[in-house]
Amino acid sequence: MTEEKPLKVHVTGVYGLIGNLVYRHLSAQKDQYDVYGSGRRTVSSDRINEEAIRQVPTEHFTIADLSDADAVLNALQGVDAVIHLGAVPDPNASFEKILSSNVIGTYNVLEACRKIGIKRVVYASSIMVSWGYAQFEEPYVSIREGRIEDLPDPIPPITLSHLPRPTEPYSASKVWAEGICRTYSDAHGISTVCIRIGWVNKENAASGPFPESIWCSHQDIVHIIELALNATAAPVFEICYGVTDSKYRWVDIDHSRERLGYVSGG
Repeated sequence: MTEEKPLKVHVTGVYGLIGNLVYRHLSAQKDQYDVYGSGRRTVSSDRINEEAIRQVPTEHFTIADLSDADAVLNALQGVDAVIHLGAVPDPNASFEKILSSNVIGTYNVLEACRKIGIKRVVYASSIMVSWGYAQFEEPYVSIREGRIEDLPDPIPPITLSHLPRPTEPYSASKVWAEGICRTYSDAHGISTVCIRIGWVNKENAASGPFPESIWCSHQDIVHIIELALNATAAPVFEICYGVTDSKYRWVDIDHSRERLGYVSGG
C-alpha cells in the first residue's frame, strides 16, 4: 500500500496575522500538510506580535506581490491547494490599494490556479460583506450601539439568503471576490470555500456586545480554515461565516456546521 503524501498547501499573505496562525497550525501537522507561503515581504504586519511569528523556511517562501501575475504564477507552482489570505485588510484603504491587492490580486491567484491545474482554494472573505446590516437595520444597530436592552431573544441571524451589504470599497471587493471564485469554480472546476471571517485580533480577545458579536478567536479561525481546506477535496462551492459563537452573534454559523463541521470552541 502506497503511503499518502502530505498535501502541498500554499498560504498567501503568510506573514499577516491570520496567515501566520494558519501556517503555524498546518505546518505542525507534517504528516498531513507540506506548507508553503508567499507575501510582499518577510516582515509581519502590525496586526501580529513579533514574538509570535513563525518564520517560513526560505525554500518554502516566495516574495510575491499579488498584483504581479507572473510572481503569483511562480509562487504557486507545484502545490495542491491554495489558502488565499493575502489582501489589504483595511476598510479605510484607498480604492487604488483595494483594486491592486484585493481585486486584481485575487484574479491573479485564480488565474494561476487555472493555468497550473490547482483545483482546491480557500478564500478569505469577510463578515464586512454584511456590514450594512449593522449600520442600518435593527436589531443589528442596537448590538453595534450596545443597547442590549433592545435586543430580541434570540437575535435573528443574517444568513446566506440575505443579500450582501458592503459599506466601502474593502467590503465591496470581498463581494466581488466571492463572485469571481464562483466563476472559476463553475467554469474551471476549482473546488472553493469562501469564509466570511470575523474580527481576528492579536490580543485574541473581545469585550463588549459588538466586539464579541463579530470576533473570531485564533483557535476558531485556524479550525474553520482547515475544515474548509478538507472540504475542497470534493467538488464544492461554499460560502460560510467564520466567527466565534457568543450571545450577541448576529451572523449564521449553523450553515458552517452543516457544510464544514465547524463548531466554535471559543
